Amino acid sequence: MFTTANSILIIAALFDAAAAIAHLACLAIGGSAFRFLGAGERLAGEFEAGKIQPILVTILIAFILFSWSIFALSGAGVVALLPFTKWILMAVSIVLIIRALGFSLLKPYFPENSMKFWLISSGICFVMGIAHLYGVMSLWNQL
Repeated sequence: MFTTANSILIIAALFDAAAAIAHLACLAIGGSAFRFLGAGERLAGEFEAGKIQPILVTILIAFILFSWSIFALSGAGVVALLPFTKWILMAVSIVLIIRALGFSLLKPYFPENSMKFWLISSGICFVMGIAHLYGVMSLWNQL
């Protein structure tokens, strides 16, 4: 039976997948997309210079986000239950919430990002983290 928690995990999975696609879009669009998403001037410049590191970092981040999406769908019951789903979803929740609340600690490493960027991206991470947390906590005994 689908509940609110299942629906929220499905929405969380869509957010995860959208974030992964946005990161991969940087590879197609180029340096301006890296800058827009807050990767920083260094990474954008390296991408424009043809270096491999930004490509590998972007693919790794997209892979992680897509796997979070699959685990959220697993927790929601859309796909088969994967091993350690509840623990992985709990870890995803913690990572996202820490990223959201700890942006002031990250700001010095990305000085070119505006306060608007930090507030919007942190807000998105917070909503995603709470969605994962609500879903996993509500469905804990079923996972």
